[in-house]
Amino acid sequence: MNYMPGTASLIEDIDKKHLVLLRDGRTLIGFLRSIDQFANLVLHQTVERIHVGKKYGDIPRGIFVVRGENVVLLGEIDLEKESDTPLQQVSIEEILEEQRVEQQTKLENEKLKVQALKDRGLSIPRADTLDEY
Repeated sequence: MNYMPGTASLIEDIDKKHLVLLRDGRTLIGFLRSIDQFANLVLHQTVERIHVGKKYGDIPRGIFVVRGENVVLLGEIDLEKESDTPLQQVSIEEILEEQRVEQQTKLENEKLKVQALKDRGLSIPRADTLDEY
């Protein structure tokens, strides 16, 4: 096999099923149809997979174009082992509700931490004010 540098080495992965982890934390699963030198991707029959605990749900997204700078991880899915998972698939509505509850819990825990620090005379700068320095 000839060595191909960079994204050219992914040419043989075209038309195979891949998992893509995005910079914002979303997970996409679809068939890789195109890739360029900037790692821009075109995925076909894409689903957005949401994980909460040991449950997951898939939201159909169709054709998905991903700008290369947003790709954190790209990996081929072994079709033989794909269904061999300890996770339980649930409906879209159920996983979205579980995700909402999980995010609400995280927000409440964060507020408790901020209050505990405030009670001790400490504070954490807010992310939106960090650019001012």
